[in-house]
Amino acid sequence: MGVSDRIKALADMIAASPIAAVVSDPRLKDNPIVDCNQAFVDLTGYSRGEIIGRNCRFLAGPETEPDLTSLLRQGIVARRPVMVEIVNYKKDGKPFRNAVMVAPIFDATGELEYFLGSQVEVIQDASARANPRRKAALAEIEKLTPRQREALKKMASGKPNKQIAFDMNISERTVKMHIADALRALGAPTRADAIRLMVEAGL
Repeated sequence: MGVSDRIKALADMIAASPIAAVVSDPRLKDNPIVDCNQAFVDLTGYSRGEIIGRNCRFLAGPETEPDLTSLLRQGIVARRPVMVEIVNYKKDGKPFRNAVMVAPIFDATGELEYFLGSQVEVIQDASARANPRRKAALAEIEKLTPRQREALKKMASGKPNKQIAFDMNISERTVKMHIADALRALGAPTRADAIRLMVEAGL
């Protein structure tokens, strides 16, 4: 799959997701956003033209927590999934608590291609933030078979189907079957939604 086909596949994936999502390219200077979905436009108030080409930090503002920004940066540098609930700002200047997930996407050779980012506005009280979300995500993951969980965990770490198949000693077709069955069991519209759920669960 060529670069243009790959980014189109990712764009199609996030377009189908009801969760605000972006794809960024770490091979370009400052890891800019190269695609976003309508849910991200709706959440932030920025137009697509104002989003593409910028680093996600443009959502930061005066009350954005430096320690949480650092955790996101560490996850990106380490090329591992990371999730934080951080204060961000919409275009109109309104602050909101944003549950931000960032996960790497590798190609078949193990090279980092893109980062998938998704954002959910957190409505509940700050004192009750983390545990209920994690417990709910874990409860959803418990619906899956061990092989489905294993395939999704590897997918959430950014591995392509070919690498997952190698790691699990199964065919790519079987990997696709496990992932498709897992998405149905979770009621997840896309792989992006399943990845977010796995990261929320801490898996």
